[in-house]
Parts: sequence; C-alpha cells; structure tokens
Amino acid sequence: MSELINNSAERIQKLKKLLLKLHEDSTIEDVKRELEVMLGSVPYGEVVQAEQELINEGLPPQEIQKYCDLHSEAIKDNVDLTMMKEVPEGHPVHTLRMENRAIEAEIAKLRNIFIKLKFNRESVNVKEELMNFRMIFNSLTDIEKHYIKKENIIFPFLEKYGVTGPSTVMWGKDDEVRGFLKSSLSLLSEKGEADAEVLQGYADMMLSPTADAIEEMIVKEEKILLPMCLDRFTDIEWHEINQQCDEVGYCLYAPVNNWVPEGVETASGSAQDNGKIKLPTGSFSNEELEALLNSIPVDITFVDKDDKVKFFSHGNKRIFERSKAILGRQVQYCHPPSSVHIVDKILDDFKSGKQDSAKFWINFKGMFVHIAYYAVRGANGEYLGTAEITHDINEYKNIEGERRLLTYDN
Repeated sequence: MSELINNSAERIQKLKKLLLKLHEDSTIEDVKRELEVMLGSVPYGEVVQAEQELINEGLPPQEIQKYCDLHSEAIKDNVDLTMMKEVPEGHPVHTLRMENRAIEAEIAKLRNIFIKLKFNRESVNVKEELMNFRMIFNSLTDIEKHYIKKENIIFPFLEKYGVTGPSTVMWGKDDEVRGFLKSSLSLLSEKGEADAEVLQGYADMMLSPTADAIEEMIVKEEKILLPMCLDRFTDIEWHEINQQCDEVGYCLYAPVNNWVPEGVETASGSAQDNGKIKLPTGSFSNEELEALLNSIPVDITFVDKDDKVKFFSHGNKRIFERSKAILGRQVQYCHPPSSVHIVDKILDDFKSGKQDSAKFWINFKGMFVHIAYYAVRGANGEYLGTAEITHDINEYKNIEGERRLLTYDN
C-alpha cells in the first residue's frame, strides 16, 4: 500500500489528528476509512502514545473519555497485536484474560436471552428469564475485583513509566460500567408484575447497554492496556502485582498455577511486609485472624507435631478454661493421668496415618459437649499436629424442619 505511513512519529501524529476528528464530529466511518488507507495496522503502543500526547497538549482526559468508545471502535480492527508477548498460566495477564473469558461467558448468556425476547417472545418463561437476568448480573458484580486490580495495582505501576492519561480515561470508563451494573441490578430488583414486553424494555433500556459497555472495556484492556503493560513491566514487577492481586481476589475465575518468575524465592504462608498473614486463599491482619477465631462459637486448641500446645482460642464462652501457662507444654501433661493413654493413642494413630479424627460427647455443667480431635496434615499428607474442637451442641439436638426466614436468636 503506497500510502502506508512507516515512520512511527509520523504515524502517531496522523493518529492524533484522526482521533481529534472524532471530537470534531467526523463520522466514525470516515475515520475508520482513513485509518485503513493511511495507517494500515497501528502498533498498540502508538495508540497509547497518541492519547498521552493529546492529554499533554491540553485535551482534557474527560474529553477523551467522552469519545473513548468511538476511539476503540475506530481502531479496534487496526491494532497490531502480532508482537505481543506470551505469558504462562498464573501470570497476572493470563489471569486477567481468563477473567475476561469468564465475563464474556456471562455476557453470552445475556445475549441468548435478548435473542429469545426479540425473536421468540411467545415461548419466553418470564419468571425464569427474570431470575436468569438477576443471577447473571449478580455474577457480573464480580467485575469490581477485576477493575480494582487494574486501578489500584496496575495503574500505579504504569504511572512509574510516565503513562497517566490513558489509565485515567480507562478508570472513568470503569466507573461508567459500575454505574450501568448498579442501575441494571436496581431495575431487576423492582417489585411488580413483569411480562415479556417488560423484559424487552429492560433489555433495551439498560441491560444491553451494560453488556456493550463491559465488552468494550474488554477490547480496551486486551488490545491496548495489557500489551502496553507487557512491554514495560519487568518480571519482578509482575510478581509484585501478582502478590497484590491475591489480596483483592478474582473475578469469576481463580488461577490454578502459582506463577513465580525465575530467580524469585517465595515463602508460602508467611507474614508479608504489610503485616498480613498470607494464606493460599486469602490473607488476614493479626487482629482480623484473632477476632475471626474468637467469633466462631467453638473452642479451638492446636497441638503441634511434637505434642506441644501452641494455640487456643479465647472467645467469651469457653467450655473448658485455658490459660497461657499451657502454651509450649506437652499436651499429655494437660490431662489427668487416667486419660493420658487415650491421648497417646489418638496422637499415635494420627501420626501413623491410621486415623484422622476422634470424637466424644459428654454432659458437662448443663451442656451437651461435643469434643472432636482432627489430624492436621500438610499439602503432602505429613502430620503437622492435632486440632481440638469443642462446642455445646444442645441447641442442635432438637432442630427440625427448616428456617428460611431471618430470625435472630437473641
């Protein structure tokens, strides 16, 4: 193509002029035609550079945000992704893409209902499809975690590289999606009778525009944001991002593999620099973990693999009193001599792998007390210790039927 602009600086300047045309009410078809004729394939980095330069030259980010969907529509078929880096499973970019695939699966369910409402309305079970709408949009609220990871983790890393404008614009578009989702859920929660025509109105007025906005954001992420980040961030930075993403959680998808770049050592389950206790499925501050353990209506005691008492919970209503004097003490010394042989038998069977639990129940001070011992084992089945779980089960003995309505016990 003789008109193809090969010089990057010239291409960026031309791209800026074309984007500005959108702000001067040029039709999107005109801009797309010019892009196809004059630019051919646009490297994704140049799209970001063009937007950043427009902002640096005085175009307000809000103005770019206003026409952001037109920008992506005009360039989405022209962005060259052939040079984008590949990433392994567990890498944050892979996880974000898999989250997008899960989001798209929910959107596909919406699209199927839209089609039924439009072309086969007489066969629509209104009650069932209204429930399906609610379930899908409840699932889509998980997008919040996806967006928070972009905004609070990835964007700050971009700012270190001097990229601020496009992320500001994208954050604004995220907020638009949030608004759409909130309005959709509010619409679907309205009381009153609904028929197929009402559902069609819901779809036209709010649900379909919400789906469109979510899909547009996926295009922006995968054709602009993620390739740009892959070009700039080091593996160490991606590792830091990965650790912080665990704190936020995941959107409709959970990574299977734990990606760690070469040369980086990690300590699984260790306390992090921010004072949090990091576990494979989440994290706690010390205060949160202690409060959680003490709020569970059971007494918990942990004995390590050497038979030493290492921990006990201290809720308001312990059945058997404990004092800190027992910490570090051999568990056999915490029982009367007449029952030590039972303690030893349980521990020996747990250590050998012969058994994993032992349970007792007794009457004690007007309570019906259930006492259970569980072998605590590591990922490879190795014995790490024993947990004792004790609670009063009087309230459970006479339960019948179901309780589906909110009823407080005090």
